[in-house]
Amino acid sequence: KLVAIDCEMVGTGPGGRTSGLARCSIVGYEGDVLYDRYVRPAEPVVDYRTRWSGIRKHHMASAVPFGRAQREILRILSGKVVVGHAIHNDFKALKYSHPKALTRDTSKIPLLNRRGGFPEDVSISLKRLAKELLHKDIQVGKSGHSSVEDARTTMELYKV
Repeated sequence: KLVAIDCEMVGTGPGGRTSGLARCSIVGYEGDVLYDRYVRPAEPVVDYRTRWSGIRKHHMASAVPFGRAQREILRILSGKVVVGHAIHNDFKALKYSHPKALTRDTSKIPLLNRRGGFPEDVSISLKRLAKELLHKDIQVGKSGHSSVEDARTTMELYKV
């Protein structure tokens, strides 16, 4: 069983420099949404990072507390191959470590870079890989990223 994950983060702690989980989306092989929730970080939000995260203050009103979200998410990921782009950031925000043998990071697949005409040893953004390999524009506009769109795109790239 294969799933793709993408998380959006907000800034917590001094100067908002710590990334706190604020939204998590998980999709199945066909792009079906298995999980998509706003998450209230354990620490107070200092910077919503809306330009990138798409998160606004009103999203936190109905957000699931971090502990509950983490339990729900880990239940879904358990025993599955998990695909993500720079997935270490998602796992760090989840305060979780997935087995390496069951982790696929599309930012570290040389073949994808080669097919897109990029150097193999460089981490290319999801946006650029999607444009080159899927002929798809993502992360456009000022409203921030959609973690569902990014998770679906990551899965599509993995299937290339």
